[in-house]
Amino acid sequence: MGQVLCRKKQFRARNVPVAGSCSSTLGFHHEKYPSNTIRNQKYNVITFLPVVLYNQFKFFLNLYFLLMSCSQFVNELKVGHPFAYWAPLGFVMAVTLLREAIDDLLRYKRDKQINSSLYTRLTSTTREVIPSSKIKVGDLILVYKDQRVPADMVFLKTTEKTGACFIKTDQLDGETDWKLRLAVSATQQLKTDEEIFSMDAYTYAEEPRRDIHSFTGTFTVNKKDGSPADKLSLSIENTIWANTVVASGTAIGLVVYTGPETRSVMNNLEARSKVGLLDYEVNDITKVLFAAVVVLAFAMICLKGFNGPWYRYWFRFLLLFSYIIPISLRVNLEIGRVVYSYMIQRDIEVPGIVVRTTTIPEDLGRLSYLLTDKTGTLTRNEMVFKRIHLGKVSYSPEYFDEVAVMLKQSYTPAVAGGQGQAPSHRRQDSSASNISTASDRRYYMKHARMDSYEVDRETIYRVNAAVTAIALCHNVTPSYDNEITDSPSTPGPGATGAGDGGANDSVVLQLQPRGITYQASSPDEVALVQWTERVGLALVQRDLTSMQLQTPTGQINTYDILHMFPFSSETKRMGIIVRDTKTREIIFLLKGADVVMTQTIQANDWLQEQCDNMARSGLRTLVVARKFLSEEQYQDFESRYHQAKLSIHDRATRMSAVMTTLEKDLELLCLTGKLYKSIYRLTFLDSL
Repeated sequence: MGQVLCRKKQFRARNVPVAGSCSSTLGFHHEKYPSNTIRNQKYNVITFLPVVLYNQFKFFLNLYFLLMSCSQFVNELKVGHPFAYWAPLGFVMAVTLLREAIDDLLRYKRDKQINSSLYTRLTSTTREVIPSSKIKVGDLILVYKDQRVPADMVFLKTTEKTGACFIKTDQLDGETDWKLRLAVSATQQLKTDEEIFSMDAYTYAEEPRRDIHSFTGTFTVNKKDGSPADKLSLSIENTIWANTVVASGTAIGLVVYTGPETRSVMNNLEARSKVGLLDYEVNDITKVLFAAVVVLAFAMICLKGFNGPWYRYWFRFLLLFSYIIPISLRVNLEIGRVVYSYMIQRDIEVPGIVVRTTTIPEDLGRLSYLLTDKTGTLTRNEMVFKRIHLGKVSYSPEYFDEVAVMLKQSYTPAVAGGQGQAPSHRRQDSSASNISTASDRRYYMKHARMDSYEVDRETIYRVNAAVTAIALCHNVTPSYDNEITDSPSTPGPGATGAGDGGANDSVVLQLQPRGITYQASSPDEVALVQWTERVGLALVQRDLTSMQLQTPTGQINTYDILHMFPFSSETKRMGIIVRDTKTREIIFLLKGADVVMTQTIQANDWLQEQCDNMARSGLRTLVVARKFLSEEQYQDFESRYHQAKLSIHDRATRMSAVMTTLEKDLELLCLTGKLYKSIYRLTFLDSL
């Protein structure tokens, strides 16, 4: 019987129908899943008094004064009026009970505010507004921009044209970077929200677990004509966890986990009574003082003599010397904590602070060192592009204009007749080796004239390949303040046309202000795209299936997005497979940390050295590589990867195995270095 009562709750996977009944989930019932009520209180009406008193009297100081006070009910041990002992102890207990009651009452109010938050639930006939606590598994919930997500949901549809939206997860994982989430393609392509209710579909969701960075599921759509059902793979990109905030557009989600089964609640520790370091120190000092009182009482007995009921006199001496242990210290400590918490919460220099417990505020004053890997703590979470290394040559901010000129030259047709060769003035790393290049290349001028020196076509090719790869391999989405027309197809001011004969003229690239904002899950991504725009290759449009780049000559190059492989802390890299709509070339682009990229790229003798040099300069390095795929290679990979994504068990392992076959012998394009923009001046003081 005890094993049954104490048995840990077993979580199980589930099939959740989309918008009602489904032929494959006839046994689905809302009642078998927990409610969506949030409760962070430590006590209830029954447990409040015994739990608080136990937590207080487990400390030696309070227990000592309790025994001293109780002894005054014995006439032989009475040394004064009982009120003199019970009043201070009662006051301390009253203040503690009142403080704990207020803290728990404030928790109840915060929980009630969250549970009563209103959300829109979609039904087949109408939209109804319900409180968060009434949300159940299987409901379709509409979450608006800047609204908190009430439960763990599968992302079905969004108002964003790209079929994706960003969410803020700072209240879930502490990260301030926005995360990109993708709507299920089968529901996103529907024209209206009401069409969801006409689908015969269901979602398979794995059993609830604590891991907020992974999810395994499938979305199955049954065909009305009896043909095999369409099954789509669901991953973390298709989910919106509770306690996150929708940052762009509106989102429609299918609730799969509620209440204690949500990721946020499972990662929270159960409410417990916290004890400050000062309490432990006072408790230890009390024991030392009690030992001194015992010694003094024995000394007095020795002076008086061990005649008669000496032990009774010893206990009375113990009571008389008990004032050496000041109970007023506890009184001052309890009152001081309340006042300190009040002042912290109303500090005008640090607005928005909420004191969730008044038990340990004094511990803030004990902080000597703050160790954190969150570089955003000391920055605006803004990244600045500082350096790019192409193997033979490295460019820093003062030479980025040269990169822009070479990039423009790569998109400029060759001038008939050629030009005379002149000595090259390239800045070349003596330790760099020759870099192997792909077999199929565009034809560039053998030498491109830039002001007072010339650059060979090898460098121009490397610049074009590197900048193009950086402009394509990311998850950035551009958004505009105002709608704009199609980009012009003619070069802007200062552009050198194919028929210009002035080889000595400088090429000036002028970026016109377009009111553009880049949305991305990381400042690294934004910094890279902003840099490519600065040198002339701008991202102008992106959705789930394609992206468009505007070249320095004003032309628009369109690329179909075939696959996206998002960055994760396990893989430490991010990849994308695109198809150039003009040349029909299929390109696999990969970028990531040097420790993992060295295993995927072709042999070279400069990458590790340059990574170390950039790291010593305080730069965050990123290795960029690519690989051309034939149509047969891509179709073979697509087939195997699709099968791995649909597997329920060991999905991550199978997908990783398929990816390993693709991540081989990549061509190393460049190494980039970025730096956080600091908002604080760090001063190092001499200890002397």
